[in-house]
Order: sequence, then C-alpha cells, then structure tokens
Amino acid sequence: MDPNGGKKNLCNKLSRVEAIERLELENFKRITISFYKYIIIKDVESFRDELFESWSSFSVFGRIYLAKEGVNAQMSVPDYQWKKFVSNLNSFPALKEIPFKIAVEDDGKSFFKLIIKIRKKIVADGLSDSDYDVTNVGKHLTAEDWNKAIDLGATVVDMRNHYESEIGKFKGAICPEVETFKEELPIVKSILEGKENQPVLLYCTGGIRCEKASAYLKHNGFNDVGQLHGGIIDYVRQINRNATLENKFLGKNFVFDQRLGERISNDIISKCHQCGNASDLHTNCLNVNCNLLFLQCDSCKHKYKNCCSTECAKILNLTDKEKRDLRKGVENKNIYYSHKKVKLNLK
Repeated sequence: MDPNGGKKNLCNKLSRVEAIERLELENFKRITISFYKYIIIKDVESFRDELFESWSSFSVFGRIYLAKEGVNAQMSVPDYQWKKFVSNLNSFPALKEIPFKIAVEDDGKSFFKLIIKIRKKIVADGLSDSDYDVTNVGKHLTAEDWNKAIDLGATVVDMRNHYESEIGKFKGAICPEVETFKEELPIVKSILEGKENQPVLLYCTGGIRCEKASAYLKHNGFNDVGQLHGGIIDYVRQINRNATLENKFLGKNFVFDQRLGERISNDIISKCHQCGNASDLHTNCLNVNCNLLFLQCDSCKHKYKNCCSTECAKILNLTDKEKRDLRKGVENKNIYYSHKKVKLNLK
C-alpha cells in the first residue's frame, strides 16, 4: 500500500520506445533465463503482485505468465543482482530450487521491461482436466539419451509452431504446420496414429509444452513417450559441455523475446519470404498495424523498409494522423497481423 492508502503501482507504464532507450543506457550486463513449474497457486493475483514488487526492486525485466496451474517465465536479470535474485526466488516455497535455463546466446537485450500477466493456463492448450494427467508425463531424456533414441529410429516430433521450426529443428523431425500449441495437439495425435507402441520423442524450446503434450499422448494410448528434458536450450548446453556428443539440431532456436532466435548450428534451413534467398532472420513488419512476423534477409529489409509488403511500406510515408486514422475502429486493429504463411505483395 502507498502512504495514501491506495494500492502500489504494480505495472510498468513506460512506452516501448522509452523502455528500450533506458535499456541502451545500462552499463552492466544481463543474464537471460527461462523457467516453468506446474504447481497449484491458490491466490494468483496476490502472488503476481508479490513477485512484481520483489523483482522490480532488482531491475528484472521479462514476461511471466501465472495461472492456478503454475508459472512460465522468461526474463533478464542484471548480473550484479544475480545472487540476490536467486535467493529471492528460493524464498518463495512454490519456486524454491526451481530449475532454470540460461540463454545460449545473450546480448542482454532480450527484454526491456517487466510484465507479469495472469492467464487461465500457463500454456494455452484447449484441453480440459479430463484430457490428460500432467503428473503422468513422458520420460525425461538427457542430450545423450535423446541422441541415442534418435539413432535407434525413434519418431521425433517438434511441438513448436511452424514459425519456430522453419528456422531450426532436429534432423528428421516431424514439424506440423500449425500456428498454436492448442491446434497442434490433436494433429500430432493423428500423425502418430499406429505408433502407440513405438518410441516417440517430443521436444520444444524449454520443455514446458512437452510436459502437457507427453501427458496428452500417454492419456490417448501412447506407451513409449520421451521428452527432451529442458528443451532445446538445455540440450545445447549439454552438447557444449561434452565434446563427444553430436549436435543433432540444425539452424537456430526461436526464442520469444527481442532476439527472436539463438544460433545453434551454422546451417540455414529457411528462406527469405520475399526474395527466396537463404535467410533465418525473423522480423516484425514495421507497420505497427500489421506487425507480421516473417523472414526477411538484410537486402529485402533495406529494399522494403523493414516491411512485409508494398502496402505496408507505403503506410510508413503517411503522416502520424493518417496512420492513426487507419487504425480507428475495432475492425482495423492489427488488420494484417498473423503468424500464417502468407503470399506477400511485393509489386
């Protein structure tokens, strides 16, 4: 509570531009981490406020989702506050000794402010409690066990969305053409029909989606389900620590922060959506009313002014008032925005 008896300001009201400018002025390094945990949180709102107040005091930035079923967090922590942050994390019984993944590539600019949101679920899955038992999940595999299972012919399934897998994936993995995890679950079950008694391997960025996916498949009769423990992020860390282990991941690992990707191998497996040349550089269309996430090489970035189409490039030349007028009305909010693979107008 503040001195006047009101509730403290527990949100970050800086604009994106202001927050990025503040980040650029920092003279210290940041450590980017992610973690998740399925736990029962009885009072989500109070827990959210407590976390925001605690982590704000350490100048922590990030995006955290809380739900009654647990926590899903991606954040950056000032290096000089690291020990205090870990100690603070362990002070919460629900988060004590929680395992976290440290980013493979980190320039300290993954996030620019702290956002903690309350959701119905920490991962939107479209499932009811009767569709799976999250305590009955697949076998957690180390990088070494994962590689061995692949070599023995197990079926490998990418539990991420198409815009994640298009820039990086495990060799031979099945990569469903989906936009959401909710959409992917029934599709994967259909794809794997007939393999109920064969070894199936699941992987995602940090492991959180595979917890539910493996439980869902086991609930639906799949008896030999393995999941990459710690996801791609921890797989790479294990590979880097053990020179005898082969890296079976090709390309980049998509990450949900300002970086949009971490380089895992030198392979470029995707193409610029505009010219078709090899490129695995994701960008968001500079037209704020579009914001389409797509692949754009440096040459096309210059040619099309960081936009996805000629329409969006033309909008950049409008006055601020004309741009605002275009966005007026609910029907015009994010009128182009989609993760779908679209045919871009470049004429």
